[in-house]
Amino acid sequence: MDVDDVRRLALALPDVTERSSWGEPAWFHRRLVARMWDAHRLTVHVEDDGERRALAAQEPDVYSTTDHHRGTDLVLVDLRAADADLVRAHLAESWWWAAPDVLRRRHAHLGPGTSAGGPG
Repeated sequence: MDVDDVRRLALALPDVTERSSWGEPAWFHRRLVARMWDAHRLTVHVEDDGERRALAAQEPDVYSTTDHHRGTDLVLVDLRAADADLVRAHLAESWWWAAPDVLRRRHAHLGPGTSAGGPG
């Protein structure tokens, strides 16, 4: 996966637009959905800090975190280790966690635990 693949997947989500954040491509609806951290890592929202830490501990080849993300719901996904389905699922889940209630109600099929949302 590369940034163009991520761009295509992110822009397929409801009400998502692209703009730059810290000099990297980022995708927003009303809040940040996802952002390229660098050329190979994608920042996404997960449920909470506990999930962020668990992912990084359980699968360090795919997930990482930084001091910058400590105490947040943001984790880094290594695009060199993640396949398209995993990235798609993380983008849908990230969209969900960043979405206001009105968008969650309108697009409930993207929520965690549905076939379209969430990596697991």
